Amino acid sequence: MLVPKTQEEIELLRLNNDLVSRTLAEMAKIIQPGITTKKLDRVAEEFIRDNGAEPGFLGYGGYPATLCTSVNDEVVHGIPSTYELRDGDIVSVDCGTYLHGYYGDSAYTFTVGEVSPEVQRLLKVTKESLYKGVEVAIEGLRIGDIGYAIQSHAEAHGYSVVRELVGHGLGRDMHERPEVPNYGNRGRGPKLVSGLVICIEPMINLGKKHVYQEDDGWTIRTLDGKPSAHFELAVAVEKGKADVLSTFRYIEEVLQNKN
Repeated sequence: MLVPKTQEEIELLRLNNDLVSRTLAEMAKIIQPGITTKKLDRVAEEFIRDNGAEPGFLGYGGYPATLCTSVNDEVVHGIPSTYELRDGDIVSVDCGTYLHGYYGDSAYTFTVGEVSPEVQRLLKVTKESLYKGVEVAIEGLRIGDIGYAIQSHAEAHGYSVVRELVGHGLGRDMHERPEVPNYGNRGRGPKLVSGLVICIEPMINLGKKHVYQEDDGWTIRTLDGKPSAHFELAVAVEKGKADVLSTFRYIEEVLQNKN
């Protein structure tokens, strides 16, 4: 059984996801060639704590940082380090918060300086595929409908969908049931009910779908070394239209002002 959240719980999740969204906007302000991913991590931790919350990832399952910063062919779970971002890089920044007993979780892939048109297009299609998934996160449909919407959009543009990593339920734990794959068949899987809160997070590769885990026990990379993009939003399933709890609006306002 998938357990829907009460309206009170959804508001606490909205509070967390709004803070995650604002934290990612702080990253948008400072991402540029020359900055280290460790510096991003420090700024994010400080911002989350200044807003009365705790970093949701730090110590979760033994993870050593506030952010996951995955650069270029790193798909997810890249550990912040002394690596300096370079012109032409992309970096997926995944962030979590913990406040009032609930979690927030969202991710955005940023460009660093001038990025090739090929990679820009990957990011555009990955974000579109996320929105396609959100559109069908409605009562009465099924988990497979979300995966199908994402997969069909990504593959129609010649990209591949990572199989080993999936979206998830969100609440008092960072990862709750159900799993939300980014691939699947329409009409299959658990039925979506109003109040169910899930994170939809396509991980889409420029090349083949195959990935591997590095020796650090966390970082996932594409096997062919080609770039991967990752975007994530938390949504509450409702009738007719999903209630989107996290937002890219703050990020995109910052990026518009930077250009």
